[in-house]
Amino acid sequence: MRTRRWIFSAIMRLLLRCLRIGQRHRFWPTQKVRQLWLYGRLCLRSLLYNSFTDSDTALDALFEPVYWLVDHITRWFGVVFVALVIILTSSVVCIVYVCLLPLILRTYPLPWVFWHFIYGHWNLVMIVFHYYMAITTQPGYPPQQSKSDIAAVSICKKCIAPKPARTHHCSICNRCVLKMDHHCPWLNNCVGHFNHRYFFSFCLFMTMGCIYSSVSGWDMFWEAYAAIETYGQTPPPTFSFHERAFHKSVVYAWVLCSSVALALGALMIWHTVLITRGETSIERHINRKEKKRLQKKGKVMRERG
Repeated sequence: MRTRRWIFSAIMRLLLRCLRIGQRHRFWPTQKVRQLWLYGRLCLRSLLYNSFTDSDTALDALFEPVYWLVDHITRWFGVVFVALVIILTSSVVCIVYVCLLPLILRTYPLPWVFWHFIYGHWNLVMIVFHYYMAITTQPGYPPQQSKSDIAAVSICKKCIAPKPARTHHCSICNRCVLKMDHHCPWLNNCVGHFNHRYFFSFCLFMTMGCIYSSVSGWDMFWEAYAAIETYGQTPPPTFSFHERAFHKSVVYAWVLCSSVALALGALMIWHTVLITRGETSIERHINRKEKKRLQKKGKVMRERG
């Protein structure tokens, strides 16, 4: 009886051993590939490991060629954007002087003529003055002194120089800018400590001028637009070349002023909010990012007033 049990248990152990050997030989290639994959991934991580690396750093490294292309295009096209601002603004002013001003002098009462003449020219002078100052005024750069004399909070990685508080490096200008807000291609200049007020004033007065032009020319716009709609009628209306040019000029000026008022007005409101908070555009982005990081840790970021 014992002999039978021993023989049966020996046979079962032999069968189990054979099954194990078969399974090992069957899945051996898969295990080998998996081991090689894990080993290669470990080697790659060990070669690229950096305690300061995170997802943002990896994204910045991936988009570095895109940043380089945008910086160089913006640097060369800055002059084109400034010329475009001057041309568009001059075209609207010419239309007002050539087409609209004679009509205002003929049809409006004297008090309204006086109001349009004074306010229109004052607004135009404010726009030209602040745009010129925003372009020509340097945004402000860290002082070129000995490194030991500058009150710096960090070192710029690109300039390899001390960087004071609220200073950021502009990759387009290739310099550090004091209290940098952004690089504006329409100014071909950085918006920083010394020209931020001129930039904001230009946005304010340009928005006011565009709203003024759109509201004042509302009736003229609809009359000109209705006249243009009749061009395709049969028989065609008897409009002279001067009248057709007048209609198209009024529609062009009104559409341009309304579009600029919407776009630039939104930008002005955004910068008004930033000014009330004592932040720049870059600092707003950094602060929001820091708040999210601290919220994940259960902490609250408090701003010093």
